[in-house]
Amino acid sequence: MARKPVAAPGRRPIRKVLVANRGEIAVRVMRACREMGIATVAVHSEADAGALFVKYADEAVAIGPPSPSMSYLVKERIVEAAQQTGADAIHPGYGFLSEKADFVRMCDAAGITFIGPPAAAMDRMGDKVRARETVSAAGVPIVPGTPPITDPEEGRAFAAKVGFPVLVKAAAGGGGIGMKVVEREADLLPAIESCQSTARSAFGDPTIFIEKYVAEPRHVEIQVIADAHGNVVHLGERECSIQRRHQKLIEESPSPAVTPEIRERMGRAAVEAARACGYVNAGTIEFIFSRGDFYFLEMNTRLQVEHPVTELVTGIDLVRTQLRVAMGEALPFTQADVRQNGWAMEFRVNAEDPARDFMPAPGRIGRYHEPGGIGVRVDSGVYAGYTIPPYYDSMIAKLIVWAGTRDEAVDRGRRALREYVVGGVRTNMPLHLAITEAADFRAGRLSTHFIPDHPEVMARAAEIAAEGPALDLGAGDAVRVAAIAAAVQHHAAVAG
Repeated sequence: MARKPVAAPGRRPIRKVLVANRGEIAVRVMRACREMGIATVAVHSEADAGALFVKYADEAVAIGPPSPSMSYLVKERIVEAAQQTGADAIHPGYGFLSEKADFVRMCDAAGITFIGPPAAAMDRMGDKVRARETVSAAGVPIVPGTPPITDPEEGRAFAAKVGFPVLVKAAAGGGGIGMKVVEREADLLPAIESCQSTARSAFGDPTIFIEKYVAEPRHVEIQVIADAHGNVVHLGERECSIQRRHQKLIEESPSPAVTPEIRERMGRAAVEAARACGYVNAGTIEFIFSRGDFYFLEMNTRLQVEHPVTELVTGIDLVRTQLRVAMGEALPFTQADVRQNGWAMEFRVNAEDPARDFMPAPGRIGRYHEPGGIGVRVDSGVYAGYTIPPYYDSMIAKLIVWAGTRDEAVDRGRRALREYVVGGVRTNMPLHLAITEAADFRAGRLSTHFIPDHPEVMARAAEIAAEGPALDLGAGDAVRVAAIAAAVQHHAAVAG
């Protein structure tokens, strides 16, 4: 039986939430707030003045020029916007300030509830080296690795001990930035120097470390949620192995490789990792999974892009739960209450061209039609006539499907992808269709190398892209303009 929530002493209800983010995740958070009777505030750059999330919010505050460094990453402006509008809480979404401990402290100092973990937990888990030490002490398995490297000779000695290949990683990194696989000794020193340079530029911290590279790696992660009353629960796993340049493209839950016994062990390890850092609110423990063994990779101290697949298989609204935890309530469910039902799959819809090394493809959206039907969900931040700005991540929407089995989920995803029309810009949906045709994908034989290991998938994606949208919504803008121009010319010729 679910426990009745108990209000924590000293906490107050949340009446207005400022969403310190943009795009689909801002809309997603605002929808949960609206269902709970909580008012919302959008903050936006000049480039996002006409965005869907700005139109959806109850109030909106402009915070600066298009560049994130002058708008979405300016902590002071966002806190000022919350104070100006009377928002008593801030939801950071993912990216931007979502994992910045100093932003949490700034919210705390201003008396604003941060809908996420405490700053101390972020500090402990945000640095990969410190995170490894923390979870290892809690008994969570980790990939053999080094402490922070200051002398390249330390890295050479480690690689000689465990054998190549090894993985050089930025301690403060994320999203594959500052990470290189090294196959031989001659490439180790250049890789260390390159990763240090990248880390210094991207994160202001050149610290790197080295791990043993795991063969045939799968990326499997566990969703956790914790409250301020000491309750920590996991919501099962997500398979996130289909990636490009270390960034996820397709996620699913459950994983086709995880057995009930492995799920129990992995879930227990994730819970212990969260407890070890004093975690509160939603977070994700990421593991490298290979041939039945799993190793801690990192913790994402925020809501994940792929959270909807967990919601669909468990029936738990993660954003609503985040809000309730932030108000001081206890989790309304125990570990025994959590059940996985069916199969969910998420396709990230990016405005990018896979044929041109995934180059972003911003521009104006002409025709726009979202798929529907049973088991189909679209979390989107765009609409027909919207111009995708070039300053931000290329993801414009997420197509999520649910079905009783994995095969049915793949089939439903393919149907929905062919219904989804985004005119005027290139997207990666042809690549998703090509991946779902691949025999290895259908069989659940996945790894983080899936795309480079299957060059035929890219060729097939190009063929699908050349075919155009499968759903015919009539003449597009270009066709209509050409027809009008021809009519005008004909009328002029007749009049002449």
